[in-house]
Amino acid sequence: MMVGAAPFGVIFGTLVTAGPLHPWHGQLMSLVVFAGSSQFIALGLIASHAGFAVIWATTLIVNVRHVLYSATLAPYVARLPARWRLALGGVLTDEVFAVAYAHYRHAPPGKIGPHYFLGSGLAMYVNWQIWTLAGLLFGAAFPRLQSLGLDFAMVATFIAIVVPQLVSLRYIASAATAGVVALACAGLPYKLGLLAAVAAGVAVGVILSRPGATDIGSGGRAPKHADDDARIDSKTHAQAPHPGRQAEVAS
Repeated sequence: MMVGAAPFGVIFGTLVTAGPLHPWHGQLMSLVVFAGSSQFIALGLIASHAGFAVIWATTLIVNVRHVLYSATLAPYVARLPARWRLALGGVLTDEVFAVAYAHYRHAPPGKIGPHYFLGSGLAMYVNWQIWTLAGLLFGAAFPRLQSLGLDFAMVATFIAIVVPQLVSLRYIASAATAGVVALACAGLPYKLGLLAAVAAGVAVGVILSRPGATDIGSGGRAPKHADDDARIDSKTHAQAPHPGRQAEVAS
């Protein structure tokens, strides 16, 4: 994940040097905002002299996916003090969500502490700052850097995030629906196509998660509990089921 973010950070730093912002503005944005996609979008809107309301609304729409990430991870961090939850929320990114959820999902909520989550977030945060600074310092020496196709590294990173999660019918259907809608609505302004894709994907996932919906990988039945996926995954890896998880599923 960190390797995939590296060229993305360099390209962002390079674009800052070629735009209306001062280099320290670009580094400050990485330090405070820490959201690659939103930073690129904001930079483009600033260069086109868009109003503050447009910049704010557009980046908000792009980052609305973090609400879904937070909702997924919430059961695993709900018992933590507010200072911990705020710190974890501050370093939550797409990549951090992927590795944190992969770590949490194999145990019942509350069983695993927050340190793996925090370590992943801090590692990605430092990584992003380093490569942003590299782009700011050396980007001018490579004026055609953004045309070399290095930004595909981030696309590859998202593929690596999504594909391992497609372990059941509802996940596959949700991802396919979101992809089709995003492609069909790509021409909408202010990244509204992304919001439409999220809504469509969530709707399909909710419908297929209702009782009675069949699920590949669960013996033709729908899981009756949110943690059922973790239990199924544990069986796949020949792990003994945790007593606490059995009681939770039974309830």
